[in-house]
Amino acid sequence: MSRNTVRDIQRMKKSGTPITMITAYDYTAARLIDEVGVPMILVGDSIGQTTLGYENTIPVTVDDIVSATAAVMRGNRNSFVVADMPFMSYQASTEDALRTAGRLIKEGGAQAVKLEGGVAVAESVRAITSAGIAGMGHLGLTPQSVNQLGGYRVQGRDADGAQQIIQDALALQEAGAFSIVLELVPTELAAEITEMLEIPTIGIGAGVECDGQVQVFHDIMGLSLDFTPRHAKKYAQVGDVIIDALGRYVDEVEKREFPTDDESVQSARPQTKSNVTELDVASGN
Repeated sequence: MSRNTVRDIQRMKKSGTPITMITAYDYTAARLIDEVGVPMILVGDSIGQTTLGYENTIPVTVDDIVSATAAVMRGNRNSFVVADMPFMSYQASTEDALRTAGRLIKEGGAQAVKLEGGVAVAESVRAITSAGIAGMGHLGLTPQSVNQLGGYRVQGRDADGAQQIIQDALALQEAGAFSIVLELVPTELAAEITEMLEIPTIGIGAGVECDGQVQVFHDIMGLSLDFTPRHAKKYAQVGDVIIDALGRYVDEVEKREFPTDDESVQSARPQTKSNVTELDVASGN
């Protein structure tokens, strides 16, 4: 298989084929995702909570995303890979946005970048796409604005909020975005925007009518031990499996049951005077 491109993702909308997207932050997860053939990967700034131990996405740096993206690209050969632009790496100016996007593409190897916001970042999206970089939008709950929003809350529930999200979506499309993430917006609003736009919508907690869905790898694998969002379904309890395996490992080490001969290297028999051969003597060894 060849790697998916932005045109493949847009064709999926036109054909009515649901688009699956999942986060990845390292080589191992990217390899596992490759085995299944997931069309899209997001190297999300959610790495802050899932991997780096931060309370939210705000402390994540461009270097963090560049490093994670490069690892994902080494581990995956087929998915279309989008890299998140971290907080304050694009909000201050169009120049900052271009610089960050360029690093994620050139150093990280991403095929596209994602920005949070609508009308406010439309000019940056326009500049990025004009530079030949595929840009993805993100509307509704925008985690980088968690302090301004007052928490992780559903957006667009009232008429004014819904109208703003619609205007933002149209602005992003007009600026050249190839797709938009809709996070925690009412399902009816997500369906309306999806029908309105020519570009794909990728939902997260926004209902089944979006053109695709994205989920955090750690959430659906049961690796998020402290909290799992309401919109996430646990397809496996991998965290419980790992805890059980680690517990058995500790137990066997403490009981001296591990390692056994099977997991140990046996050295060759040391040479002594009694086992020196006539050939050794003859050769002068």
